[in-house]
Amino acid sequence: MPIDPAAFRTAWPQVVRSLAVTTRSLDHGEEFAAEAFARAAAQPDGAITDLVGWCVQVGRRSWLDALRHQAVLARIQPQLARPEVAPVDVSPEPGEDLDDRLALLFVACDDAIAPGAQLVLAMRVVCGLTVRQIAAHLGIPEATAAARLTRAKATLARARGEFAVPDGAARDARLPIVLACVAGLFTVGQRDELQPADATQDPARDALTLAEALVARYPADPEVLGLRAVCRLGLARRPGRVRDGVALPLDEVDRTAWDRRLLAAGLDDASAAVARTPGRPGRFTLEAAISGVHASAGSAELTDWQRLAQLYDALLAVWPSPAVRVARLVVLGRLALTGDRAPDLDRIERDLEGLVADGPPYAARDASLALADLARRTGRTEEAAGRYRELLDVVPEGPLREFCRRYAP
Repeated sequence: MPIDPAAFRTAWPQVVRSLAVTTRSLDHGEEFAAEAFARAAAQPDGAITDLVGWCVQVGRRSWLDALRHQAVLARIQPQLARPEVAPVDVSPEPGEDLDDRLALLFVACDDAIAPGAQLVLAMRVVCGLTVRQIAAHLGIPEATAAARLTRAKATLARARGEFAVPDGAARDARLPIVLACVAGLFTVGQRDELQPADATQDPARDALTLAEALVARYPADPEVLGLRAVCRLGLARRPGRVRDGVALPLDEVDRTAWDRRLLAAGLDDASAAVARTPGRPGRFTLEAAISGVHASAGSAELTDWQRLAQLYDALLAVWPSPAVRVARLVVLGRLALTGDRAPDLDRIERDLEGLVADGPPYAARDASLALADLARRTGRTEEAAGRYRELLDVVPEGPLREFCRRYAP
C-alpha cells in the first residue's frame, strides 16, 4: 500500500525510537524501522490500520529473528512466544514526554560526534532520508555520506553504550548543537529544494517541525525563538521563488504569493527573540532579524540594505562562517551598485573570488552565483554568461540550474 507522506513523517521517529529502546541501539533501531516500513508498503490497501504499531511489531519480530539466528533462542523464548496480534506499547519511557523527533535529534547531536556527522545522522534517523538522498542534499559523494553515518553510529555506541535519550541537564548542554543541526537541515532544504515534490524529502519543513518542538520545550530562549523565526520566514517566502520551473532573482520574486500567516508568525518570533535578548544577540536572533528585514520589504529596491549590512557585520562577529561572509558580500554589492561606490565593488569581487578559490563547496558555489549576478547587473553580459555556464556543471538539476541556464545562452 502506498504510505501517505504525512503519515510517514509522523510514524518514522516513533518507530525508530521504540525499536532503538527495544534493541538498545540507534543503529539497529533505524535498520529494523526501515525494514518494517518497506514491508508496510508491500501490504494491500486497508491491511494496516495502525502504521506505528504495525511497524514496531514487525521491527521487533525482525530483531528477534536476527537474535535467533545468533543462537540465543533460549534466552528470548518468552518474547518469541508472544501472540502475533499482541498490542504494542510505543509510549515513551515513564516520565519522558519529549517529542519523538526531538528525542532522536538530541541523541544524534551528541557532542562526541563530529559536527558534519551529526547532520548526516540526524537526516537519517530523524528525517528518514536515504544515504543517497543525504549525499545529494549535502552535495557530497554518497560514499562520504555513508562513511560519516557509519562513524557517527560507531562513535555514539562507543561513547554512550546502549541507546538512551539524554536527560534534561544533558539536553540543555546539547541545545546549541541541536539548534545548529536544525539550522543545517533548514539550509539544505532552502538551498536545494525550492519546489519539493515529496513531503518526506523536504528538510526545510522537517526543520520547522523540530523548531516548533524546541520552542515548546524552551519557550523563553531567544535563540530557539530566533531559529523558529528563521524557519517560518524562510518557508513563508518560498512561494513565488519559482516560475515555470526556473528560480527567480530577488527582484522578480512574486511577493504576493508569500504565506502571510506564516510571515506574521515569523515576524512575531523575530521580535520576541530580540526583546528577550539581554545583551549581545546570538546567531539565530541576528539571523531572524535579517530574515525580518527581507520579509518586511515591499520590493528588492525598498529593502534596507544598509541595515542588512549592519546585521551581517554583527552576525559575522558571533558566527564567522563562509556562508555569512558570502551573504554579507552580496549585501555590500547591492550597496555598491546603488551608492556609486565602484572601488568598493572591485574589492567585493576580489573577496568573492577568494571564496570561490578557497571556500567550501557550498560557499564557493554561492560566491560564484554572486559574481555572476554582479557581472549581469553591471552590464558585463559575456562575463556573466560564462560564469553561469560554469555553474551548470556544479548546480544540481532543478530550478536553480534552470536559472543559470536562462542567463547562459
